Amino acid sequence: MRRWVIGSRGSKLALWQARYVRDGLLAMHPGLDVQVRPIRTHGDLEANLPLASVPIRGFFSSQIQRALLERQVDLAVHSLKDLPVEPADGLVLAAVPPRYDPSDALVSKGDLRLADLPAGARVLCSSWRRQAQLLHRRADLRILPIRGNVDTRLCKLDESGADAMILASAGLDRLGAGGRIAQRFDPCEFLPAPGQGALAVECRADDAEARALVAGLDDESSRLATLAERSFLAALGGGCRLPAGALGRIEAGRLVLRGLVASPDGRQVVRDQVQAADFGRAEALGGELARQLLHAGGQDILDQLASLL
Repeated sequence: MRRWVIGSRGSKLALWQARYVRDGLLAMHPGLDVQVRPIRTHGDLEANLPLASVPIRGFFSSQIQRALLERQVDLAVHSLKDLPVEPADGLVLAAVPPRYDPSDALVSKGDLRLADLPAGARVLCSSWRRQAQLLHRRADLRILPIRGNVDTRLCKLDESGADAMILASAGLDRLGAGGRIAQRFDPCEFLPAPGQGALAVECRADDAEARALVAGLDDESSRLATLAERSFLAALGGGCRLPAGALGRIEAGRLVLRGLVASPDGRQVVRDQVQAADFGRAEALGGELARQLLHAGGQDILDQLASLL
């Protein structure tokens, strides 16, 4: 019997995600010989580097993908939002399991909601997308950078003079820390990162057995929604550093894609939505929405941002 090895980052959240996939495979294929192998990535080795200074794409995934290509592992599990939108040669996104809550969450001292934070409150956040949407709502906030895994970030908030922090709801829920959430933002209004809350299962393109093995994990609505979101990000020409958010959802039998491009200071926000009844247009929707936003002022925002980098 073939032994299946799943490659994953070594953080508590990443291992939870890899074991979730492992358990899903075991539920479909009882007696399957499958194990999880932690792999250190650039993101783990450069844990103190600000996200805005990340020098490469695939910061959280490239070493896992290399292990997959070198046949050290058979499958790779990623947070989909960390997986570059450019396909890796020789690899295929074989499954997108059912998506968890895609929203962002506010964790605060005193369990305060965003509107109730004191004037000039200090909020820990290293994502330009989150920062832009926070400052658009509360221009008085002081945004302070933070890196690290979920547990590390929660400890930093508790031990710091900061008032609050923004994290993905899914990560908190998966680690049993959902009780720390003071406010879940409506993802249709406070747009998440493309792919947020979803997992990606990768395998080698030439491994037909692996592709067949994980096919049952794939959730069509999650794949369609995230395909549209990631196509939007690709059409903007960026990765996780861009101050851009997107959310795809199937609503009343139509695929609806919402998106935004914003300046990091929150003063300029361009947003719109597109939809289609033909789910085969999921990828095209992303490009359509990106072109609309770029034409409506998003290109100026991105040009100004590029001049600062």
